[in-house]
Amino acid sequence: MTFNLKVPEWLEHAQCNSSDEDLSYLFFSNDVNDIVKAKRICAQCPVIGPCLQSALERQEPWGVWGGQLFFDGNILTIKRRRGRPSKKAPLGDVAFPDVPVPEYLREKVEQVTIPAERKAA
Repeated sequence: MTFNLKVPEWLEHAQCNSSDEDLSYLFFSNDVNDIVKAKRICAQCPVIGPCLQSALERQEPWGVWGGQLFFDGNILTIKRRRGRPSKKAPLGDVAFPDVPVPEYLREKVEQVTIPAERKAA
C-alpha cells in the first residue's frame, strides 16, 4: 500500500521545522510546559496563518497547530495539569500564552474554541 502525502509549501518556512533538532515532541505533548514552549515557537512563526487554517480544515484531533492547542478537533484555551491536584499547593489550570489569530481565521477559530469556563481536558 502506498500513500501519496502532499507536503504543503508553507511547511518549509515553519519555525517548528527550521532547526536540526526534532521539535515535534513539544507540539504533541501532554506536558503543560512543552505546550507553552510550542505556543511560543508558533507566536514567532511566519506561517502561523496557513498552519492554523490547515489544522482547522482537516479538523486536527490534537497538538499545537498555528499557535492553538487542539484536542478532539476543538481549541482549548486552558489545560489541567496531569495527575491529582496537590492538597497543599494546588496548581490549578494553566492559562497559555496568547498567540494572535490572523483576522481572516478568527470566526472559524471562535466556532471551535472551548471557553475557559468549560475547563476541558
